[in-house]
Amino acid sequence: MPAAETPTPHTGGGLTRHEVEDYLAGRPPVELNLVRSLLRRAVVVGPVAVALSGLLRGVDGAVAAAIGVVLVVGYYLLSGALMSWLARVSLGAYHAGALFGFVARLGLIVATMLAVAALFDVDRPALGLTVIATYMVLLLWEAGARGSRRTRRAGIGRKAGSARGRSDRLHG
Repeated sequence: MPAAETPTPHTGGGLTRHEVEDYLAGRPPVELNLVRSLLRRAVVVGPVAVALSGLLRGVDGAVAAAIGVVLVVGYYLLSGALMSWLARVSLGAYHAGALFGFVARLGLIVATMLAVAALFDVDRPALGLTVIATYMVLLLWEAGARGSRRTRRAGIGRKAGSARGRSDRLHG
């Protein structure tokens, strides 16, 4: 079946595993789309974070902010790769990775920040605040963009008159 064609369930119930695998094999992983979107947003957020930190904390703050942005982007790339791999293993592994992996990955980013702060003379407050702010801005921006796309596709949020008018035209 072509990659763009959505499989339809059999009369007996659902799709077979092979039909789903064939369908998904022809499509790029969702996580790849999320990573691409995140990188586009990071190109905007990163320089703003570095400039703001540079204004508030000087050159050391700007350097620490740049390191923080790189850590967050690396975290998201690692997370996307891990979730993509787990999705190919099984749905249970994917769910477990989403549930427990989040805490483990946050621990990893904290450990990385502590290691960077211990090995290099960086502006620790700028590093910490940049990591937190960049992480949250990218997460909320992506969530808002995904949510608004879904509501636009579903037709939620249209003016009451436009939906009513369309309904009247369709149903007499």
